[in-house]
Amino acid sequence: MDIVKLTIDNTPVVVEKGTTVLEAAKSAGVKIPTLCYMKLDDTAFENKPGGCRVCVVEIEGRRNLAPSCKTECEEGMVVNTHSVRVVNARRTVTELILSDHPFECLVCAKSGKCDLQTLAQDLGIREIHYQGEKSHYKSDHSPAIIREMDKCIMCRRCETACNDVQTVGTLSAIYRGFNSVVAPAFEMDLDHTNCTFCGQCVAVCPTGALIERDHTWKVMEAIIDPKKTVIVQTAPAVRAALGEEFGLEPGTLVTGKMVTALRKIGFDYVFDTDFAADLTIMEEGTELLGRLNRYLAGDKEVKLPILTSCCPAWVNFFEHHFPEMKEIPSTAKSPQQMFGAIAKTYFADQLKVKREDLVVVSVMPCLAKKYEASRDEFAVNGDPDVNISITTRELAQMIKNANLNFTQLPDDDFDRPMGESTGAGVIFGTTGGVIEAAVRTAYELHTGKELDRVDFKELRGMEGIRSATLDFDGLPINIGIAHGLGNARKLLEDIKAGRSEFHAIEIMACPGGCIGGGGQPYHHGDVTILKKRQKAIYEEDAGKSIRKSHENPYIKKLYAEFLGEPCGHKSHELLHTKYFDKKKKIEI
Repeated sequence: MDIVKLTIDNTPVVVEKGTTVLEAAKSAGVKIPTLCYMKLDDTAFENKPGGCRVCVVEIEGRRNLAPSCKTECEEGMVVNTHSVRVVNARRTVTELILSDHPFECLVCAKSGKCDLQTLAQDLGIREIHYQGEKSHYKSDHSPAIIREMDKCIMCRRCETACNDVQTVGTLSAIYRGFNSVVAPAFEMDLDHTNCTFCGQCVAVCPTGALIERDHTWKVMEAIIDPKKTVIVQTAPAVRAALGEEFGLEPGTLVTGKMVTALRKIGFDYVFDTDFAADLTIMEEGTELLGRLNRYLAGDKEVKLPILTSCCPAWVNFFEHHFPEMKEIPSTAKSPQQMFGAIAKTYFADQLKVKREDLVVVSVMPCLAKKYEASRDEFAVNGDPDVNISITTRELAQMIKNANLNFTQLPDDDFDRPMGESTGAGVIFGTTGGVIEAAVRTAYELHTGKELDRVDFKELRGMEGIRSATLDFDGLPINIGIAHGLGNARKLLEDIKAGRSEFHAIEIMACPGGCIGGGGQPYHHGDVTILKKRQKAIYEEDAGKSIRKSHENPYIKKLYAEFLGEPCGHKSHELLHTKYFDKKKKIEI
C-alpha cells in the first residue's frame, strides 16, 4: 500500500495515496465545512463536483486556494484549513450563495436542519454584503415532493442520488450560467416525468429546495371533524427511527411511546401496518407457491422469478423503466394499501361507519407512499383506501406541535384487531425482511412441517445485492435481494436477458430498505445509523411471541369471517392490483 505523509494544521498525517485532503483532514479530526460534497458510506458513490468552494484550504507553495474535496494529498504537503485567507474566502462564497437565496428560514421546512443555514451560523455571517438580481423558478408540487428551486444551490447532490445511486435519471443540471438549476428535462413537473418519488433526492438535499409534501394539517382537519372516524396505521420502520427526532440514539425502539403519542394527538384508533404486512405474506406467499407449483408441473408460461410488490417507488420504477416486465411482480398490494382496503370494508362494517366517513391515515418512512395513496386504482367511487399518508418526520412535527414530551410518555399497545402482528410483519422495515417473512410462511405451507429456525440470517445484511439458496425440504429455492434502485436495475437486466436463476426476488427502492426511506429522519448517508435501525427491527422481531404471519390469530379470523382463503375471489378483489406501462417517450 502506497502511503503519503503530509501536515494538516501543524499535525502530521499519514494516508493512502489517492486520499483527498478533505478525507485526510477528517481522519485527523479536523473539520472542513462542505456543501456540495457528499459521501454515501459503504458505497462507491460520491458527490464532489467542487463547485461550491466552501471546502477550500491553503496549501503551502500554491498560489490559489484548493478545494479539499477534489485535491489529492501529496508527499510533504503542508495544509492550513483555517487561515484568515481561507475563512475569508469561505465567508465570501457563502455570502454570495446567500445573496441568491430566499430569506424564508422562519417558515422553511428544513429550518434547523439546513446545511446552508448551519454553515452561515458556523461562519458567523450576520449580514450580506453582496446585493443583486435573484434567480427565480416555478414551484413544483407533485403528490409527494415539493420542489422550490429558488432555494437550489447547485450542489448536485440530488442529481447524484437520482442518476448514480437510483439510476432513475429524472434530475440533471439545465440552463447555463446564472440561470443554472437542477431539474427534470425542460423543467417539467415531477409527476410528468419518470420520477419514482423514492425521496432520496429529498434525503440528501442540503436546503429546502426539495421537501416532502406536508399533509399534517389535513390530518388535524380530519381529527377535529366530528363527522369523521380517524384511524392511523404505522409502518415498522417508523418505530426504529422516530426517536431520533427527539434526541434519542438511532435504533431506539419507541413503539409504545409512539402509540401513546398518536392517541394523545386525537386518533380514534391506533393500528399497526405490521398487521397488513402479515396479510401481505399470506397473499404474496400463496402466489409464490402457486407459481412454483405450476413451474414444477411443467408450465413453461409461468412468470418467474416472482418480484415483491410492497415498495411503491420500486413499482413506479419498473412501470417507467421495465414495463415489458409488469407481469412478473406479485399482484399483491402493499401493506399500506391492504390495510386501507380492509379498514374501509371489514373494519368499517364492524364500526357501522360509512366508508366515506372513515379516514385512514398512514405513517410511513416513505414519500412514494403519498403518491401510492393517490393512485386511482386504490379508490372506490373516488374515496381512497388510504386518505392521507405522512412521513416519520411529519409525525415528529405533529408530536411537537401537540406539546408532548415524547421521551417521557408511557408505553401503550395498539388497538385490536388490526394492531396485532407477528415478528414477520416487523421485519418488513429492512432490506431482506419481506422475503424472510415470506419464506417463514411459504416453507411451512409447502412442506407441512414446522421450521426448526425462523431466523434466516443468510438473507440479512446491507450489501446492495445478495443471494441465497434455501432448502424447502428437498426443493432448492433461489432467493435474490436488492436495495437501491441502481441495484434493482442490475437484477432486472439479468431477468430481461434470461440470465436470472432466481425463483423470488425482493426489491426495495431505498438504501437499507424502509429504514433508509426518504421520509425518515435525515441520516446524511451514514450507514451506521441505518445498521442501528436495522438492529432494532430484528430485536422487535425476536421479542415477539408469534413470528410467522400465518400464525397471527387475527389474520386467521379475518380469512375465516371475511376473506375466505388467500388468493381467493374476495381477497383478490380487495388485496391485489395490476400494473401499467408508464414509459415516457420524448420526441424532439
